[in-house]
Amino acid sequence: GEDAQAVAIGNKGLGFLNRVGVKVVSHATQLGDRPHLDKLIGPVKVLLDAYSEGKIKTVYLCYTRFINTMKQESVVEQLLPLTADRFQADKDQHGWDYIYEPDAQTVIDDLLVRYVEALVYQAVAENMASEHSARMVAMKAATDNAGNVIGELKLIYNKTRQAAITKELSEIVAGAAAV
Repeated sequence: GEDAQAVAIGNKGLGFLNRVGVKVVSHATQLGDRPHLDKLIGPVKVLLDAYSEGKIKTVYLCYTRFINTMKQESVVEQLLPLTADRFQADKDQHGWDYIYEPDAQTVIDDLLVRYVEALVYQAVAENMASEHSARMVAMKAATDNAGNVIGELKLIYNKTRQAAITKELSEIVAGAAAV
């Protein structure tokens, strides 16, 4: 079939896509702890240009959705073409007829670009929240495990110390009885 093309956001995604042999047409790396939208605009533009020129038929967004501190889930969502489930409002609810300046198609095209940029930014933010949450949970588990190990080591130390004291007292008593 068709060859998959990808836009990678982040070093891990870029490394993974290169390892599995997917053609990466653009990427954004080193986003830091607080990614800025301007770092994502370039890769998103490459994606949208390829879609509008007909080079790609469907655009999917893959990321980790943050649900809560203990739960995250992997998600694959279709971005383009837009699907009806993306728009939950009923068309019949709003019967207004607006006059658009410039024309409606230009407004829709510009809004579509901003909409896709916002969705990609949201995915990056949720992915980072999921990563920080997973790291926090792992550090909590490591701290708890370290506390358990310290408790066990203290118990072993105290038992060994008590055995040494008992042995020393036994030797003193045995030495006094021999005299």
